[in-house]
Amino acid sequence: MRAPRLKLLVWLALCALPVLGAASLWRVQGLWPVALAYLCMSLLALWLYRHDKRQAGQGGQRTPERRLHLVEALGGWPGALLAQQLYRHKTRKLSYQALFWLIVIVHQAVWVDWLLLDRRFSGLLL
Repeated sequence: MRAPRLKLLVWLALCALPVLGAASLWRVQGLWPVALAYLCMSLLALWLYRHDKRQAGQGGQRTPERRLHLVEALGGWPGALLAQQLYRHKTRKLSYQALFWLIVIVHQAVWVDWLLLDRRFSGLLL
């Protein structure tokens, strides 16, 4: 892995908003399932990436990209980002990376709205 310290710092920076948001929901409203969802989906993403990488090397049945993206969208993107770097998997396919980063950006935007903008935009949707 190239520049592991820099990648770790970027990962921690990207995880800061979801961690703060989930902690805030847990503390203020008792909504611990948000934190649990991020943790479980991230662990599932790590496992799916590892499994898919092994299957790719052995010529076995691959995990559909739609399934990987669904797990990322449900909160598993931190684990997926970590797995991409650990297993060097799905890092070069531009179409995959574009959707992956869109998912990350949407999660970041939701937490910025929730934590910093007092739900100015998400309140419009409800």
